[in-house]
Amino acid sequence: MEPLPEGKTQVRKKNNIQVRVGGAAGQGGASTGETIAKTFSRHGLNVCTYTSYQSAIRGGHNWIVVRASDSEMQSQGDGLDILIALNHETVEIHSSQINEAGGLIFDSNSIREIDSMIRPDIKKYGLPINELAAKSVNVIGEKYGKELAQKFGKLPVQNTIMMGALVKLLGLKFDVLAGVIETIFGRKKAQVVEFNIDAAKKGYDYSEQNFQVYGSGMTFTSQPKILITGNQALALGAVAAGCKFYAAYPMSPASSILHWLAAHARKYGLVVKQAEDELAVVNMTIGASHVGARAMCATSGGGFSLMTESISMAGMTETPLVVVNCQRTGPSTGLPTKTEQADLHLVMGAGQGDYPKIVLAPRTAEECFLTAGEAFNLADKYQCPVIIVLDLYLSEHYETVESLDLNVNVDRGLMVDGNGDGQDYKRYAMTDSGISPRAIPGQPGHVFQAASDEHDESGNLVSDVLAGIPKYVEVRARMMEKRMKKMESAKDEMQPPKIWGADQAAITIVGWGSTWGQIKDAITLLAEDGVTANSIQFKYIWPFRDKESEELLRSCKNLLLVEGNYTGQFGKLIRQETGIKIENKLLKYDGEPIYPMEIAKKAKEVI
Repeated sequence: MEPLPEGKTQVRKKNNIQVRVGGAAGQGGASTGETIAKTFSRHGLNVCTYTSYQSAIRGGHNWIVVRASDSEMQSQGDGLDILIALNHETVEIHSSQINEAGGLIFDSNSIREIDSMIRPDIKKYGLPINELAAKSVNVIGEKYGKELAQKFGKLPVQNTIMMGALVKLLGLKFDVLAGVIETIFGRKKAQVVEFNIDAAKKGYDYSEQNFQVYGSGMTFTSQPKILITGNQALALGAVAAGCKFYAAYPMSPASSILHWLAAHARKYGLVVKQAEDELAVVNMTIGASHVGARAMCATSGGGFSLMTESISMAGMTETPLVVVNCQRTGPSTGLPTKTEQADLHLVMGAGQGDYPKIVLAPRTAEECFLTAGEAFNLADKYQCPVIIVLDLYLSEHYETVESLDLNVNVDRGLMVDGNGDGQDYKRYAMTDSGISPRAIPGQPGHVFQAASDEHDESGNLVSDVLAGIPKYVEVRARMMEKRMKKMESAKDEMQPPKIWGADQAAITIVGWGSTWGQIKDAITLLAEDGVTANSIQFKYIWPFRDKESEELLRSCKNLLLVEGNYTGQFGKLIRQETGIKIENKLLKYDGEPIYPMEIAKKAKEVI
């Protein structure tokens, strides 16, 4: 779905710029967008990106939007100010979405007859890419010889030249772009870095000589901000929280967690294992946790489906376990590279039987970092699985963050200290809290069984020949109650929902997880139209704070549920736990993220 309804355009806001880069897979659009985002963030701007891509190595059509502002903003937004077209198809697909008096950067050598393709109000920034690239090749030839120049003449530099032109058009600093290029190309030969910087300068100079400054209307602090994806933030948070084992089988959009941790494993003392499938992944992770390591695994919905029996086993053996589910569009393999929030029912019902579990849904990249440490502490404290629910949008898009405190508090929970006499240790001892003292295998004097069958306090099985005998029927009931009792105190640790925005509002928008940013931006759009709105956005999904949630929801005038799925899964959870049925819904299931304008439009309809 296109972000702007009915092909309409917007007038650009002075403190806000939205750049979109489009092209075929293999043309480097994503890396170009990342370079632009880094350039914005190093100017001290707030940045948010969204990448739309297909399951293709070559061909197809991919695009990335980079939004920047010197004021607070929370999402990829709705508009399009400047379109960078890496091919003809990009102009055809996106040019109608360019805001009033927006601009188009393109290769005038390959994209001709541009006037017949775009509105007359759109500013045209045509660059003679072949001529500019040849000049950079000549520079390399004069400095390093013709042989190297011939090699460099085959390198694609269209994107780099266009970025140089963009920087000049927006009044940004070229040396900042040069620094970003050095960062991105830093592992390549120095001549490659030099060549790309020179190509960017050619685009910058051409823009200065031939185009009027487009301007950004933003104030640059030049205080760089952290630019990070949700997956990167979560991986970093896991390291800061003392994670020592990570296992995964590659599956988009969780794969970048594996990539980041594998790249940094040696530096931070992690064991990272790419297993043969998700069954092996989750069982390796349970094994690592069982012997005392902080362990985590991640996957998407299909892989999580395979993990559910073992997650249930961790509930029975009371083994700490952190599992990340980065949702994508289903059912089955669905749209592998598109976003959705449709795994909530899967996560809530994961595995057979009742067992204690905690479900967290971070709302921002910064919360991904914080939630990783929180999840490990909760898993250790309550000796149960903790499931972190993301989605493709939150996992893969970039956000700026002011700072991240790497001094994460580590709470290993109720651990047995010292050695025992080997006689009295009961791994599953009945306690008032339901939490039993945990020993690490091999700890002298603390031998125990951790079986997937039901057991007594010492871990001895009460299944098979003992099942049904009155004494052991009672043991089963008491052990079940012991495990579930942990959820009473865990519930108190789940922060109750709060209102964001005005105390009294014409409408309250309810969401969970990654829709937080779009909802906040929608509230800003509504305020500009004189509509007062606020929001309740849930991060702590299970155990559910039912009483506080019911009280808060009933205090609202009108409710609008916003979710990225077909059936309103979180709305059903709210009704199950509070009795409140939210009648007004904005449910999106086409694989694209929810846009602020869509939420604002629906809110007006509800009012």
